[in-house]
Amino acid sequence: MPLPTLVFLHGFAESREVWTDFLRPFPADRYRLLTPNLPGHGTNLAPVPDFSMEAQARYVIEFLNKNGCPEPVLLVCHSMGGYVALALAERYPDRVAGLALINSSALPDTDEKRANREKNIAFVERHGPAPFMESFVRPLFAPANRDKLTAARQLLEEIGKATPAATIVGALRGMAARPDRRDVLRRAEFPVLLVAGKHDVAVAFDDSVAQAALAPVALAVFLEGSGHQAYLEEPETTRRAVRSLAEAVFE
Repeated sequence: MPLPTLVFLHGFAESREVWTDFLRPFPADRYRLLTPNLPGHGTNLAPVPDFSMEAQARYVIEFLNKNGCPEPVLLVCHSMGGYVALALAERYPDRVAGLALINSSALPDTDEKRANREKNIAFVERHGPAPFMESFVRPLFAPANRDKLTAARQLLEEIGKATPAATIVGALRGMAARPDRRDVLRRAEFPVLLVAGKHDVAVAFDDSVAQAALAPVALAVFLEGSGHQAYLEEPETTRRAVRSLAEAVFE
């Protein structure tokens, strides 16, 4: 009998490498762990014509099919990975056994957020990924963690700097165009976990609180010491929540 599958989807300008330390304690004899690079990220550098959340969701389904995984999986997703997972759950609900949204949201971008994404696009097109990442990554951590978690911050900066400008621009546009998917949570026939950071500058904490109870079966973890990188800032607590969800889904 195949092991239950957990699929970890990284965020914007990240790669599968961000999950390496987080996954070390997961028992390999209990779960199959898959960590794809989303299109244009990490080593997945084939030309990408479409960075929409829907297109990336189709890619994840293709990845699962190629890896012999037709059964429902638990999706564990950070930030943009959560937007992709929500698109996947909307189109392919039968492939989802559970959903963990870490620093993510079913809400669409506000007008202000879309305008900021356009400014970021203009900056990347003018200056490239490296200068962008030097200013983008640090505020994603809670103020108390920005100098304390230097290795984690540097990891994200290095991955981001290696991400092609076309990927950064395409992903920013794809995120800006995504629709409201709160109905995916309301209609979910699978358990949903939401992990939110009190100091998250990318996903408003109050919005996370409001979404926490939308799914019929919902769990929520609110982290006082985290910003937008809960799996790096408070990994033990985040890991426990994910493992609790996995046990509820599969055992």
